[in-house]
Amino acid sequence: MAHKKTLQPSKKAVREPVTRDRALRAAMALADERGLDELSMRTLAESLGIEAMSLYHHLKNKGAVLDGMVDLVFAEVEFPRTDLPWKAAVRSRMVSLRSTLLRHQWALRVLESRANPGLTTLAHHDAMLGCFRSAGFSIVLTGRAYALLDSYVFGFVHTELSLPFQTSDEARQVAGAMFQGIPEGTFPHLVEFALARVMVPGYSYGNEFDYGLDLILDGLERALKKEKANASG
Repeated sequence: MAHKKTLQPSKKAVREPVTRDRALRAAMALADERGLDELSMRTLAESLGIEAMSLYHHLKNKGAVLDGMVDLVFAEVEFPRTDLPWKAAVRSRMVSLRSTLLRHQWALRVLESRANPGLTTLAHHDAMLGCFRSAGFSIVLTGRAYALLDSYVFGFVHTELSLPFQTSDEARQVAGAMFQGIPEGTFPHLVEFALARVMVPGYSYGNEFDYGLDLILDGLERALKKEKANASG
């Protein structure tokens, strides 16, 4: 007599519990994929497979989500290294900041806008200030250096992400189309620059970043030497 097979109850897939960290990382992934405007408590809850009300146990509102996301962004940025001279440490940190902003393109809108920064964000600011102060920068020059460098990186990335081209081929196409229908000789300097720079194979706007950063750091180094000379004189 054939034995009947006993049906075993199927095991339900164990769902990973929702934590604050997991919710914030899901929010970052959502913003990376769909943009910051598509991020809401509802869409975040849907991406986690939970009800929106359950999400409020971990994050009270979208503002808290953004605060946490900013902290996670700063966690990806390199701290200024204490084993390097200040110029090398700041340069490496700013290069890391740009790379992070390019990975998370939404972050440019919110990185410095939060009124309730997290501990990682505050630690980054403290480390940068400490880097300048340890190198001998005065409080005033420290503030000027930090403002100048942040403005440069944020401004450069904003332009980089806003350009109507990404590749060298696209740059040539945009530049070529720009001058169609314009009488020859109308914009001689613009045409010269486009032909000699933008339309050259391999051109990348992003390659200008290092030159500008080094220019700023060299200027700050001169300002620091002048400040120390004035203080000793």
